[in-house]
Amino acid sequence: MPASPVLHLSMLPEYFTDVDHLEDFMSTPTAETVADLQALDGDIAILGVAGKMGITLARLIKRAVPHKRVLGVARFSDPAARERLERWGVETISCDLLDRESVLALPRFPNVIYMAGLKFDAAGREDFLWAMNTLAPAHVAEAFADSRIVALSTIHVYPWSNPLHGGVTEATPPLARPGEYANSVVGRERTFQYFSRLHGTPGRLVRFAYAIDMRYGVLQEISRWVLDGVEIPLETGAVNIMWQGDAINQFARLLQHCEAPSSPINIGNPELTSVRRIATAFGEIFGIEPRFTGTETDCLAVNCDRAAELLGNPVIPLNTMIKWVAEWSKADKPLHGKPSKFEVRTGRF
Repeated sequence: MPASPVLHLSMLPEYFTDVDHLEDFMSTPTAETVADLQALDGDIAILGVAGKMGITLARLIKRAVPHKRVLGVARFSDPAARERLERWGVETISCDLLDRESVLALPRFPNVIYMAGLKFDAAGREDFLWAMNTLAPAHVAEAFADSRIVALSTIHVYPWSNPLHGGVTEATPPLARPGEYANSVVGRERTFQYFSRLHGTPGRLVRFAYAIDMRYGVLQEISRWVLDGVEIPLETGAVNIMWQGDAINQFARLLQHCEAPSSPINIGNPELTSVRRIATAFGEIFGIEPRFTGTETDCLAVNCDRAAELLGNPVIPLNTMIKWVAEWSKADKPLHGKPSKFEVRTGRF
């Protein structure tokens, strides 16, 4: 498989013609990603690969290092996802990560990116939520004790904070917040840290903010609210948002920056973005006056300076993302139908 071109600003399209165009661009590695993954010792496995971000991440890694084996592991309830991965040269294995024996039977890869978990629609099955977010990580951490493990976490482990104060840093301990999701993800982090200390497993816990794709994410949701004349809630008045392509490039690069014991790192745009500003920008493009409700208060403001120092700033600027999302929304192109629920303040998703 030939090497992929690397991402640079001259490649930015005016808009995306369709899903294939979007996913091809979004899975383009940066020069820094190519260099880091080429210098990385060994092949790479992605566990929980079949989600919104995992598929493009696997494709990006395979494009960055076509000579390495890239393995995608998931239950693959959607056979089309598996077919796409295999078409791009990604090996696949069907596995339920809650089945300890099946996880122990997986081939050992020296580099693991863990993306499995449950957040939405867990009411009435809170036991499954906790199992997915704590028991599955225990199985993986046990099986891959000799690997590097970059594990996805969330900013929801942090307390609300005043966005004018610069955002919470990795030094802020994860706190019990309303709702079982946030608490279960604290459990996920602590599980990986326990096994990391036990076995000396290098790792990173990625406290990730909000990914932006044309088909889902904070920008897509706000654009639809403006177009549909829906009142835009301002209580959660500032957000960290990041182009999904930038995010997955940074996830992959963290394999070269693991620590033992596993340590947290905030991944997201180094600058907070005002929800009011985003809605106003969409309103100017659409010729619609946005409608607002509520007033700005504390939010999940995270400080991503450490990641910016380690990995550099994102490539895709905010105004470009807004322009892309506006065109996609006006053209009524396909959506995932899975809102981020960034405005939810109860902790129940």
